[in-house]
Amino acid sequence: MTATPEPPPPHVRAAFGARVEEPELLDGAVAWRCGDIVLKPAANTAEAAWVAQTLDVLEADDVRISRPVRSTDGRWVVAGWSASRDLAGRPEPRHDEVVAMSLRLHAASRFLARPRFLATRQDIYALADRMAWGEEEYPLQSDKGGRLYDVLATSRRKVELRPQVVHGDLFGNVLFAGNAPPGIIDFSPYWRPAEWASAVVVIDALAWGGSDPAIVERWSHLSEWPQALLRALLFRLAVHALHPRSTTASLGGLEHASQMVLEVL
Repeated sequence: MTATPEPPPPHVRAAFGARVEEPELLDGAVAWRCGDIVLKPAANTAEAAWVAQTLDVLEADDVRISRPVRSTDGRWVVAGWSASRDLAGRPEPRHDEVVAMSLRLHAASRFLARPRFLATRQDIYALADRMAWGEEEYPLQSDKGGRLYDVLATSRRKVELRPQVVHGDLFGNVLFAGNAPPGIIDFSPYWRPAEWASAVVVIDALAWGGSDPAIVERWSHLSEWPQALLRALLFRLAVHALHPRSTTASLGGLEHASQMVLEVL
Protein backbone atom coordinates (compact mmCIF):
# COMPACT_ATOMS: atom_id res chain seq x y z
CA MET A 1 0.00 0.00 0.00
CA THR A 2 1.11 3.55 -0.71
CA ALA A 3 1.63 5.59 2.44
CA THR A 4 -0.47 8.72 2.83
CA PRO A 5 1.69 11.77 1.99
CA GLU A 6 2.66 13.99 4.88
CA PRO A 7 0.76 17.31 4.95
CA PRO A 8 2.62 20.61 4.91
CA PRO A 9 3.90 21.41 8.41
CA PRO A 10 2.36 24.30 10.35
CA HIS A 11 5.30 26.66 9.79
CA VAL A 12 5.01 26.22 6.01
CA ARG A 13 1.27 26.83 6.07
CA ALA A 14 1.81 29.93 8.16
CA ALA A 15 4.53 31.21 5.82
CA PHE A 16 2.06 31.16 2.93
CA GLY A 17 -0.82 32.53 4.97
CA ALA A 18 -2.67 29.21 5.02
CA ARG A 19 -3.64 28.86 8.66
CA VAL A 20 -6.39 26.23 8.52
CA GLU A 21 -6.00 23.50 11.09
CA GLU A 22 -6.74 20.51 8.84
CA PRO A 23 -5.29 20.58 5.29
CA GLU A 24 -7.26 18.53 2.74
CA LEU A 25 -5.40 16.06 0.52
CA LEU A 26 -6.54 16.57 -3.07
CA ASP A 27 -7.65 13.55 -5.09
CA GLY A 28 -5.13 12.32 -7.65
CA ALA A 29 -2.36 14.68 -6.61
CA VAL A 30 0.25 15.10 -3.90
CA ALA A 31 -1.14 18.49 -2.97
CA TRP A 32 -3.06 19.88 -0.04
CA ARG A 33 -5.85 22.46 0.00
CA CYS A 34 -5.67 24.90 2.87
CA GLY A 35 -8.63 27.21 2.51
CA ASP A 36 -8.14 29.00 -0.82
CA ILE A 37 -4.45 28.03 -1.06
CA VAL A 38 -3.02 24.78 -2.44
CA LEU A 39 0.36 23.61 -1.17
CA LYS A 40 2.48 21.00 -2.94
CA PRO A 41 5.98 19.58 -2.47
CA ALA A 42 8.66 21.09 -4.68
CA ALA A 43 11.04 18.33 -5.76
CA ASN A 44 13.26 20.81 -7.61
CA THR A 45 13.54 24.22 -5.95
CA ALA A 46 14.87 25.97 -9.07
CA GLU A 47 12.09 24.55 -11.22
CA ALA A 48 9.37 25.35 -8.67
CA ALA A 49 10.60 28.94 -8.39
CA TRP A 50 10.70 29.29 -12.19
CA VAL A 51 7.16 27.92 -12.53
CA ALA A 52 5.92 30.34 -9.88
CA GLN A 53 7.66 33.34 -11.44
CA THR A 54 6.30 32.37 -14.87
CA LEU A 55 2.70 31.75 -13.84
CA ASP A 56 2.71 34.92 -11.80
CA VAL A 57 2.88 37.03 -14.97
CA LEU A 58 1.86 34.74 -17.86
CA GLU A 59 -1.27 35.89 -19.69
CA ALA A 60 -2.89 33.58 -22.24
CA ASP A 61 -6.15 34.17 -24.09
CA ASP A 62 -9.12 32.33 -22.55
CA VAL A 63 -7.01 30.42 -20.04
CA ARG A 64 -7.50 30.57 -16.28
CA ILE A 65 -4.24 30.19 -14.38
CA SER A 66 -3.80 29.10 -10.78
CA ARG A 67 -1.63 31.99 -9.63
CA PRO A 68 1.30 31.29 -7.31
CA VAL A 69 1.47 32.65 -3.79
CA ARG A 70 4.55 34.19 -2.23
CA SER A 71 5.50 33.53 1.36
CA THR A 72 5.38 36.35 3.89
CA ASP A 73 9.09 37.02 3.26
CA GLY A 74 8.71 36.98 -0.54
CA ARG A 75 9.88 33.46 -1.35
CA TRP A 76 8.21 31.14 -3.86
CA VAL A 77 9.48 27.98 -2.10
CA VAL A 78 9.60 27.40 1.65
CA ALA A 79 11.13 24.25 3.15
CA GLY A 80 10.48 22.32 -0.05
CA TRP A 81 6.88 23.54 -0.55
CA SER A 82 5.28 25.90 -3.07
CA ALA A 83 1.81 27.45 -3.01
CA SER A 84 -0.84 28.62 -5.45
CA ARG A 85 -4.42 29.85 -5.41
CA ASP A 86 -7.14 27.22 -5.50
CA LEU A 87 -8.80 27.10 -8.91
CA ALA A 88 -12.43 26.12 -9.40
CA GLY A 89 -13.24 23.13 -11.58
CA ARG A 90 -12.28 19.54 -12.20
CA PRO A 91 -10.77 17.51 -15.05
CA GLU A 92 -13.28 16.49 -17.73
CA PRO A 93 -12.89 14.49 -20.96
CA ARG A 94 -13.08 17.61 -23.12
CA HIS A 95 -9.97 16.62 -25.02
CA ASP A 96 -10.28 18.88 -28.05
CA GLU A 97 -10.76 21.87 -25.76
CA VAL A 98 -7.54 20.94 -23.97
CA VAL A 99 -5.67 20.82 -27.28
CA ALA A 100 -7.10 24.19 -28.29
CA MET A 101 -6.15 25.62 -24.91
CA SER A 102 -2.66 24.18 -25.33
CA LEU A 103 -2.21 26.18 -28.52
CA ARG A 104 -3.39 29.40 -26.85
CA LEU A 105 -1.17 28.82 -23.84
CA HIS A 106 1.86 28.19 -25.99
CA ALA A 107 1.21 31.20 -28.15
CA ALA A 108 1.78 33.14 -24.93
CA SER A 109 4.76 31.11 -23.68
CA ARG A 110 6.70 31.16 -26.96
CA PHE A 111 8.48 34.35 -25.85
CA LEU A 112 9.93 32.76 -22.70
CA ALA A 113 13.65 32.03 -22.53
CA ARG A 114 14.79 28.46 -22.07
CA PRO A 115 15.12 27.72 -18.33
CA ARG A 116 18.64 26.73 -17.37
CA PHE A 117 17.53 23.87 -15.13
CA LEU A 118 16.17 21.92 -18.11
CA ALA A 119 19.71 21.08 -19.21
CA THR A 120 20.50 19.34 -15.92
CA ARG A 121 17.24 17.51 -15.22
CA GLN A 122 17.83 13.78 -14.69
CA ASP A 123 14.36 12.48 -13.76
CA ILE A 124 12.67 9.79 -15.84
CA TYR A 125 10.49 12.34 -17.66
CA ALA A 126 13.53 14.32 -18.79
CA LEU A 127 15.28 11.14 -19.88
CA ALA A 128 12.21 9.93 -21.77
CA ASP A 129 11.91 13.31 -23.47
CA ARG A 130 15.50 13.25 -24.69
CA MET A 131 15.10 9.66 -25.85
CA ALA A 132 11.95 10.47 -27.83
CA TRP A 133 13.84 13.15 -29.74
CA GLY A 134 16.85 10.93 -30.43
CA GLU A 135 19.15 12.92 -28.15
CA GLU A 136 19.95 10.07 -25.75
CA GLU A 137 19.77 6.30 -25.68
CA TYR A 138 18.88 4.12 -22.72
CA PRO A 139 17.84 0.45 -22.51
CA LEU A 140 14.13 0.00 -21.89
CA GLN A 141 12.44 -3.08 -20.45
CA SER A 142 10.83 -4.75 -23.45
CA ASP A 143 7.63 -5.93 -21.75
CA LYS A 144 6.96 -2.48 -20.25
CA GLY A 145 6.91 -0.67 -23.58
CA GLY A 146 10.50 -0.98 -24.75
CA ARG A 147 9.68 -3.40 -27.56
CA LEU A 148 7.04 -1.11 -29.06
CA TYR A 149 9.31 1.90 -28.53
CA ASP A 150 12.10 0.26 -30.55
CA VAL A 151 9.75 -0.58 -33.41
CA LEU A 152 8.26 2.92 -33.60
CA ALA A 153 11.59 4.75 -33.21
CA THR A 154 12.62 3.54 -36.68
CA SER A 155 9.92 5.82 -38.15
CA ARG A 156 11.38 8.97 -36.59
CA ARG A 157 12.35 11.59 -39.18
CA LYS A 158 13.95 15.01 -38.91
CA VAL A 159 11.53 17.88 -38.23
CA GLU A 160 11.82 21.65 -38.63
CA LEU A 161 9.52 22.58 -35.76
CA ARG A 162 10.58 25.48 -33.51
CA PRO A 163 11.29 24.61 -29.87
CA GLN A 164 9.98 26.84 -27.11
CA VAL A 165 8.84 26.61 -23.50
CA VAL A 166 5.80 24.31 -23.40
CA HIS A 167 3.68 22.57 -20.79
CA GLY A 168 4.33 18.89 -21.45
CA ASP A 169 1.70 17.32 -19.20
CA LEU A 170 -1.66 19.04 -19.71
CA PHE A 171 -3.79 15.89 -19.67
CA GLY A 172 -5.42 15.72 -16.24
CA ASN A 173 -4.02 19.11 -15.24
CA VAL A 174 -6.71 21.21 -16.91
CA LEU A 175 -9.81 22.09 -14.90
CA PHE A 176 -13.24 22.86 -16.31
CA ALA A 177 -15.96 24.80 -14.50
CA GLY A 178 -19.05 25.06 -16.67
CA ASN A 179 -18.63 27.65 -19.40
CA ALA A 180 -15.60 29.29 -17.80
CA PRO A 181 -12.32 29.11 -19.73
CA PRO A 182 -10.25 26.02 -18.98
CA GLY A 183 -7.73 26.44 -16.19
CA ILE A 184 -4.26 25.08 -15.55
CA ILE A 185 -3.09 24.17 -12.07
CA ASP A 186 0.59 23.60 -12.76
CA PHE A 187 3.23 23.89 -15.46
CA SER A 188 5.56 21.03 -16.45
CA PRO A 189 8.20 22.83 -18.54
CA TYR A 190 9.90 21.34 -21.59
CA TRP A 191 11.83 22.95 -24.45
CA ARG A 192 9.92 21.45 -27.36
CA PRO A 193 7.61 22.56 -30.18
CA ALA A 194 4.06 23.60 -29.35
CA GLU A 195 2.84 20.93 -31.79
CA TRP A 196 4.51 18.26 -29.64
CA ALA A 197 2.74 19.50 -26.50
CA SER A 198 -0.58 19.24 -28.33
CA ALA A 199 0.35 15.77 -29.55
CA VAL A 200 1.06 14.63 -25.98
CA VAL A 201 -2.50 15.65 -25.06
CA VAL A 202 -3.84 13.62 -27.99
CA ILE A 203 -1.77 10.53 -27.15
CA ASP A 204 -2.87 10.69 -23.51
CA ALA A 205 -6.50 11.17 -24.54
CA LEU A 206 -6.35 8.15 -26.84
CA ALA A 207 -4.48 5.97 -24.37
CA TRP A 208 -6.27 6.77 -21.14
CA GLY A 209 -9.01 9.32 -21.76
CA GLY A 210 -11.45 7.40 -23.94
CA SER A 211 -11.09 9.81 -26.86
CA ASP A 212 -12.45 8.85 -30.25
CA PRO A 213 -9.75 8.06 -32.85
CA ALA A 214 -10.88 10.97 -35.02
CA ILE A 215 -9.09 13.38 -32.69
CA VAL A 216 -5.92 12.57 -34.64
CA GLU A 217 -7.48 13.83 -37.88
CA ARG A 218 -9.10 16.86 -36.26
CA TRP A 219 -5.68 18.33 -35.44
CA SER A 220 -3.87 17.13 -38.57
CA HIS A 221 -3.54 20.72 -39.81
CA LEU A 222 -0.78 21.29 -37.24
CA SER A 223 2.71 21.39 -38.73
CA GLU A 224 4.50 18.05 -39.10
CA TRP A 225 1.69 16.43 -37.14
CA PRO A 226 2.59 12.74 -37.76
CA GLN A 227 6.12 13.24 -36.43
CA ALA A 228 4.88 15.30 -33.48
CA LEU A 229 2.49 12.44 -32.62
CA LEU A 230 5.26 9.88 -32.99
CA ARG A 231 7.56 11.74 -30.60
CA ALA A 232 4.72 12.19 -28.12
CA LEU A 233 4.03 8.46 -28.24
CA LEU A 234 7.73 7.59 -27.90
CA PHE A 235 7.91 9.93 -24.91
CA ARG A 236 5.01 8.23 -23.16
CA LEU A 237 6.31 4.75 -23.98
CA ALA A 238 9.73 5.61 -22.55
CA VAL A 239 8.16 7.06 -19.40
CA HIS A 240 6.07 3.92 -19.05
CA ALA A 241 9.07 1.62 -19.43
CA LEU A 242 11.09 3.65 -16.91
CA HIS A 243 8.38 4.23 -14.31
CA PRO A 244 8.38 1.77 -11.39
CA ARG A 245 4.59 1.92 -11.00
CA SER A 246 3.58 1.40 -14.63
CA THR A 247 0.96 -1.28 -15.26
CA THR A 248 -0.15 -3.69 -17.96
CA ALA A 249 -3.40 -1.73 -18.31
CA SER A 250 -1.61 1.58 -18.92
CA LEU A 251 0.61 -0.06 -21.53
CA GLY A 252 -2.51 -1.39 -23.23
CA GLY A 253 -3.70 2.19 -23.62
CA LEU A 254 -0.46 3.20 -25.30
CA GLU A 255 -0.65 0.19 -27.59
CA HIS A 256 -4.14 1.36 -28.59
CA ALA A 257 -2.86 4.87 -29.27
CA SER A 258 -0.03 3.47 -31.37
CA GLN A 259 -2.51 2.03 -33.85
CA MET A 260 -3.83 5.53 -34.59
CA VAL A 261 -0.31 6.92 -34.95
CA LEU A 262 0.79 4.14 -37.29
CA GLU A 263 -2.10 4.99 -39.60
CA VAL A 264 -0.76 8.51 -40.22
CA LEU A 265 2.98 7.80 -40.40
